[in-house]
Amino acid sequence: NEPTANYELIEYKGDKMPVAIHIIMNNFTNYEFQLEQGDMLYLFSDGYADQFGGEHGKKFMYKRFKELILANAHKPMNEQKQAFEETIVQWIGNGEQTDDITVVGIKV
Repeated sequence: NEPTANYELIEYKGDKMPVAIHIIMNNFTNYEFQLEQGDMLYLFSDGYADQFGGEHGKKFMYKRFKELILANAHKPMNEQKQAFEETIVQWIGNGEQTDDITVVGIKV
């Protein structure tokens, strides 16, 4: 009974630009894709993956974050939110949050 068995994570890389008015503004990359009933979208800042913590004070990293998404994808969205929050709180431990952490999950 592996929860990740029926899920595939497809990643669309974001552009390395601030989401604000800046001196140098390039166009953002547009992506078009078809969604089906039950698909889930996750939009997130770099704050979760870049958060320091754990046993050795290292970054959480995108690989671990993607594994966390897949491990919880079978759960209702409110339970996923709880799992993401609990995981990052445990990761930070007695340390401090070093950046904004934004994760938006949308189920079609």
